[in-house]
Amino acid sequence: MADADAVVIGAGPNGLTAANLLADEGWDVLVLEAQATAGGAVRTAELTEAGFASDLFSSFYPLGAASPVLNALDLEQHGLHWRRAPLVLAHPVPDGRCAVLSTNIDETAASLDTFAPGDGESWRTLYALWERVGDHLLDALLKPFPPVGRAARLLGKLRPSEVLRFARFGLLPVRRMGEEWFNGEGGRLLLAGNALHADVMPEAPTSGIFGWILSSLGQQVGFPVPEGGAGALTQALVNRLHAKGGRIELNSPVTSIEVDAGRATGVHTADGRRFTAARAVLADVGAPALYQQLLPRGTVPDRLAGDLRNFQYDSGTVKVDWSINGEVPWTAEPARRAGTVHLADSLDHLSEIAADLARGGVPEEPFLLVGQMHVVDPTRSPPGTGTVWAYTHVPNGEKLEGDSLERFADVMEGVIERYAPGFRACVRRRHAMGPADLEARNANLVGGAINGGTAALHQQLVFRPTPGLAGARTPVDNLYLASASAHPGGGVHGACGANAAVAALSHRKPWRAVAARL
Repeated sequence: MADADAVVIGAGPNGLTAANLLADEGWDVLVLEAQATAGGAVRTAELTEAGFASDLFSSFYPLGAASPVLNALDLEQHGLHWRRAPLVLAHPVPDGRCAVLSTNIDETAASLDTFAPGDGESWRTLYALWERVGDHLLDALLKPFPPVGRAARLLGKLRPSEVLRFARFGLLPVRRMGEEWFNGEGGRLLLAGNALHADVMPEAPTSGIFGWILSSLGQQVGFPVPEGGAGALTQALVNRLHAKGGRIELNSPVTSIEVDAGRATGVHTADGRRFTAARAVLADVGAPALYQQLLPRGTVPDRLAGDLRNFQYDSGTVKVDWSINGEVPWTAEPARRAGTVHLADSLDHLSEIAADLARGGVPEEPFLLVGQMHVVDPTRSPPGTGTVWAYTHVPNGEKLEGDSLERFADVMEGVIERYAPGFRACVRRRHAMGPADLEARNANLVGGAINGGTAALHQQLVFRPTPGLAGARTPVDNLYLASASAHPGGGVHGACGANAAVAALSHRKPWRAVAARL
């Protein structure tokens, strides 16, 4: 008798989403997680000092709140409660002005008008386009590839004369999109700052659509966080899985996948145990780890092995957490009310940073994404205090450890100090993590990459993870790739896991019948 119908490798959000969907269909599901806690890149801990909850990796979840996959799981019934900041995002500039993204469109528009009269109306027009096509666009982007029916529904929201224009719009670099839509720097920074949440340059094709989607989601649903910490989202997924009869074993790193006659039949763990899978093995691991480490030699076709040598991870990450007294003393008042703050002087500054990274250099004055968790969720620290984090990109695998990491954390702290004089005096404790630290805490964050592979066009859609092998299916029967290395890629939306579950279920059911319920 098999140990489970399905064995899921990894208890990150994708692995847990896949496990939940299989359990919904009556499958007996076992999840094996290498770490001592579930969650992958969605975890919370006391990093700086006791009583201060810091998210280890990701924090804000606009894609999670809007994801049709996660929404279908009804996680609010299993303990998830979203919190939102008074302002979604602020991007101050050195002259004191501040671009704002708010769920109140009048507030967003008014801030952009301070940079150039009429830019607020331009944002209203861009957001009106999102209101027409956004739900269908997300559906097409997140569900299994190719999205033939969903793309048709998306195009049905456009007039015939708009179809080619929308296609061009989707290919624009974010710099060009900003120049075409806004006369002032505020709207351009709003789009570009959000685009750079992924590892795409402002001049790269499709970077504009990244910025527009994330900005529009901020306008629509905000950048919400789970009350109490990112780990609360994981706990809701775990609670739901347990309620459906699924099982999770922690401290159980999988070292190999068993293949018999071209079919995945089980896995082996580091402590010598063997778990058999009657129906499927789903791997929430990076594509290189799956094909180069977990599968037996000879089961990976030569062409796929060659393609994987060109698999590109995204930029590395440095993340610093602070516990502070009071609030961050931003010079720009709107930044004091924002959950997320972007810090870059200009669009040119963002381009210079992206160019440094493309050349393998560490930016001298990095672009910071700052999270003010006490603004959005005061339960995470004692009254009168706060938790703040900032992350920035560096070349993948950059050796920032010990003294060099602390010096770079000083640089990051200095960027905040420039926009918020007196910040250093507010700091109680600091905790810094470089690329190696992130990978040590989560093996999927290879070299500090947080998106499971670059978001650049050459490794998206039909090219993710490799040309001709888009999506969850693998050359091994009953084995499915369920991580962000598969379409649609990074972000906490559960879609990669859901698509793997659809593939596993449709192996025995008509694909359309399975996909229709997700």
